[in-house]
Amino acid sequence: MSDKGPIKVMVVDDHPMWRDAVARDLAESGFDVVATAGDGDQAVRRAKAADPDVLVLDLNLPVKPGVQVCKELVGHNPALRVLVLSASGEHADVLEAVKSGATGYLLKSASTDELLDAVRRTAVGDPVFTPGLAGLVLGEYRRLATDPTPTTDPDQPRAPQLTERETEVLRLVAKGLSYKQIAERLVISHRTVQNHVQNTLGKLQLHNRVELVRYAIERGLDDE
Repeated sequence: MSDKGPIKVMVVDDHPMWRDAVARDLAESGFDVVATAGDGDQAVRRAKAADPDVLVLDLNLPVKPGVQVCKELVGHNPALRVLVLSASGEHADVLEAVKSGATGYLLKSASTDELLDAVRRTAVGDPVFTPGLAGLVLGEYRRLATDPTPTTDPDQPRAPQLTERETEVLRLVAKGLSYKQIAERLVISHRTVQNHVQNTLGKLQLHNRVELVRYAIERGLDDE
């Protein structure tokens, strides 16, 4: 997205001082802050008008909750990347946010540098999680790989069979690693990593790495 100019960002938070501070930090670092909002309805309206690349979203909003905002806006524009910036590290909140379409999840205790890096990575589609929360997503991937959903329900599609290497790559994607980092970790080429991800996307009939994370978590929750 940087080829088209600055990354367009919108900040949604019901605390004006926090919202303004985040917007200022982003603007001073070269991002194009195209809009801000303080409640859920306002967020949906303004995001549709401003068309940001990345939505920095708090979950705890008046009028309409953050997960509903996320679901509506990603449904309206699947290319939108959503980075949740929340005070809550509760696993249920993280899973609900990702299931609603969020690309990543960062705690408000993160430093300014961590936030700026997270927004940059979110813009290119990398799933970004506060370190402890990446392990949660990884755990859901592991459950998907080792204990697929039973197919006794005729309406439930059979879980696609992934190779060991595809599963290995998926787990690293779930941890938030970039293609380059995965290639270095597994001592394979960047192109090979891309091929594994594309093959997996094809098998799962998904469109991007964000949907991979969402798929894994949804299937993991189905097992409970």
